[in-house]
Formats: sequence, C-alpha cells, structure tokens
Amino acid sequence: MLGKTAGSLFWMFRYLERSKNLARLIDAAFRITLTQSQSANSEWASVIATTGAQQRYEAAHDEDYESGKVIDFLLRDSDNPSSVISVMKSARNNARASRTALTRDVWEAVNESWIMLSDILKAPIEKKNLPDVLGLIRRQSTQVQGALHGTMLRNDIYDFARLGTFVERADNTARILDVKYYILLPAVTDVGSPLDNQQWETILRSVSAEQSYRWHHRDEITPKGIAHFLILDKCLPQSLVFSVSELVSTLGYLDREYDQTSDASVLASGFLGDLKSTTVEDIFETGLHEFIAKFLSKNGDLAAQIERDFKFVA
Repeated sequence: MLGKTAGSLFWMFRYLERSKNLARLIDAAFRITLTQSQSANSEWASVIATTGAQQRYEAAHDEDYESGKVIDFLLRDSDNPSSVISVMKSARNNARASRTALTRDVWEAVNESWIMLSDILKAPIEKKNLPDVLGLIRRQSTQVQGALHGTMLRNDIYDFARLGTFVERADNTARILDVKYYILLPAVTDVGSPLDNQQWETILRSVSAEQSYRWHHRDEITPKGIAHFLILDKCLPQSLVFSVSELVSTLGYLDREYDQTSDASVLASGFLGDLKSTTVEDIFETGLHEFIAKFLSKNGDLAAQIERDFKFVA
C-alpha cells in the first residue's frame, strides 16, 4: 500500500477515536460540576490539561476556566487543533484522501458525521443540550467504527485503521489516568477521602468504564482496583494492556502480509511484555504518575516507529 494511503487511514482513525474521547471527557467534567460547583474551574482545567491544549487555551482565555469557554474551546474552536470540529474535519480529509481504500459504508459514515456535527456545532451549545450533543459525537464515531468492522476486508487497509485506533486509545486512557488524578486532586491529604474516591469514579466515567468496573467489582471503588482495571485488565477494551495487545497482533498481521518483521512489531512486543510483567502493586510503589509518563513515552515512540516503518507520507 502507498505510504500516503496508509498514513491517511492511520490518522483518520486516530482522529475519530480522539473525538469520542473528547466527548467522554467533557461529559464526565460536566456531570461532576453539577454537584461539585466549588471545584468546577479545577475540573475544567484538568480537562484542558488532558487534551494537551493548556498553553493554547490560556493564550486565548488567560486562566479563566469558566465552563462555557472551555466547552466552546473543546467543541467548536477551529483555531484549536484538538477541538471536536477540528479533529472531525481532519478525519474527513484523511477519509477523502484514502477514499478508494474505503467501502461506501465507511466513507458515508465519516462524511455524514462531518456534515451533521459541523451543522450542530455552528453555534455555542447551551448547557441543557450538552449531554445530547456529546452523545451524538460518541455515536457518530462509533458508527464509523461499526462500518469498518462490518464492511471492510481484513487486510492491510483494515490493519492500518486499527493501528490508529489503538495508538490513540492507549494515549487517551493513560492521559486521563495521569491528569485526572495528579492534577485535579488538590492535596496529598485528600488521598482516601470522599473527594479521592470521587476522582477515581470520574476516571471511570471518562473512559465509559464505570458499569464494566461494577460488573467486576460490584460497588467497591478503590484506587488500586480502578488502576488495575484501566491498566492491566485484558478484557476491557479501554485498558492499556488491551490496546497494546491489539497493536501487537495487528502489527503481526502486517508482518505476515508484507513478509517481514518490522521494527515497530519488535518494539510493540517488548512494550507488551513489560506491561504484562507489571503488577498494580509495582505501579503504586514506584508511582502511578511515573508509570504513566513512561507509558506515554513508549506509546509515542511506537507510533513514530509505525510511521517510519510504513513510510507514512503527510
């Protein structure tokens, strides 16, 4: 496959995954600020930090993290490359660039998502309408992924789309774990408090894993339980180990397709081995923040190696 087409598929599905994650983050913050108005600015600041757009936001709004400004910045601001409108535009542009590699169902799902969301996001979203808009964003991204799974051949085209999905998902889950806890929690003295438990529940909601967690653990909300679930649970599609496992298997499919062993495949296998040999006790002993920082660095290195190995062309 041409590197330009492979790169378009990879980034198209990174952007689609990112739009869904943004909607989840905004929804979690919105829900918690309804009952914890005194921490609203901190909550919205943590969401901006999670997206990596803090410097860009403060250049436009100083340190004013009023909910309306943050929501508008994350949903509608075309000058923010991490906003929903920006990433959906990028997803559609990449879909158009790889149009001949996509089934009609996938292309139409992406195009319809762009048309629908660009129309809805023309004007600022009223708070009373926000949950419905966020639900629509999640559904539109899921619709494209459903079209991919339901209509695409299981070949290298499908594999590059999957690589983009799981590189982005691993990055998103790791950032949520890091920022939502280490930036939002006010002080070490709050560890083990009701506020501490609330922050961990917020993390679960941010990745749409609250119900799944309760199926496994009933109502026992503990930091180690949630960290284990989101990092090491092989059954949870949003967990770090699940995402890296999918990257390993997908790169293996590409190795067989192209009759080679890519550097990215070797790197991913070592990445997964290190992750599987880690326990949640090890993570908490060395520090969750330190663990996440190393994970993000390795995931970024893997993404860059994938682009080098398959000669993605911008």
